[in-house]
Amino acid sequence: MRTGYSLVQIGLHWLVALIVPVQYLTGGSIEKIHHALHMGITPSDWDVVQHQIHNYAGIAIGLLMGARLVLRLLQPPEAAAPGTWAGRAATALHHAFYAAIIGQACTGFVASYFWFGIAPYHVIGSKIILAMVALHLAAAAWHTLVARDDTVDRMLLPRRKQSAKNI
Repeated sequence: MRTGYSLVQIGLHWLVALIVPVQYLTGGSIEKIHHALHMGITPSDWDVVQHQIHNYAGIAIGLLMGARLVLRLLQPPEAAAPGTWAGRAATALHHAFYAAIIGQACTGFVASYFWFGIAPYHVIGSKIILAMVALHLAAAAWHTLVARDDTVDRMLLPRRKQSAKNI
């Protein structure tokens, strides 16, 4: 049996991975809009569109990560390196991703619809997540290019269910 994740878990991972860069590309529009409004200028239509994309993509990410968390709790992956420092670090990073990204979606929602005063924490959260993504990508590269193990395959190829023949 291959260790790892289900096809749904893999699909959700890659869907979030595709949407997260959109957030970094559209986030600057919010500051431009607020600056324009404070100056008494009408913001550009493109900035307004980007702001909306940023808001709705953020809500989508929050919902997708919530679904990922529920699936992870219901169908936990088998540990790749249980008990090792690397295994513990990977588990800690994954738990931190769930907390940071879901927290980021929540602070963005609050900043957009209820209280803009939380926005500085949302900006700090984006920098933390960016650092975590860099660490995550570095670890994936290390596993692929240096260790040459099947760690990255776990998020590319779904685990197989154990058949009665294999028991």
